[in-house]
Amino acid sequence: MDISKILNTNRVLLDMQAKNKEEAIEELTDLLQKDGAITCRNTFIQDVWQREAEGSTGFENHIAIPHGKSSAVVNTTLAIGRTRHDIPWETLDGSSVRCIILFAVRLEDQNTTHIRLLSQVAGALADDDIIKQLLEEKSPQRIIDLFSQYAESDVC
Repeated sequence: MDISKILNTNRVLLDMQAKNKEEAIEELTDLLQKDGAITCRNTFIQDVWQREAEGSTGFENHIAIPHGKSSAVVNTTLAIGRTRHDIPWETLDGSSVRCIILFAVRLEDQNTTHIRLLSQVAGALADDDIIKQLLEEKSPQRIIDLFSQYAESDVC
């Protein structure tokens, strides 16, 4: 799956203002709405919180991957943000979060595209070099390229 086909620089914010999980989800949701990826902000946020209630989406190495499977999603996509502040989030390694990869998934894609996309992102996040760049890179396009390059190098 080519992430560059579903993610654009309008959905990457590397200087987020958020100071907590709620603000981070709202700030990234605003990016998605502004770029036309979702139709109803409140419905989508409610669906993200419903998923959070099932279990934390904190990953490790200062990264969280919350997601909303929602009727408010126009096209399955991602929004990626990096915060100025450490955000408390339940993570696998107990670290605070600085990078959030928010999945917005159409209900029709929840068992297909979503699984492939999640697998690709999780695979990329297993690479320490990608994580380091994700936490430091200044260019939104370069962030997108990190995931696209990983997908290309992972082809059998």
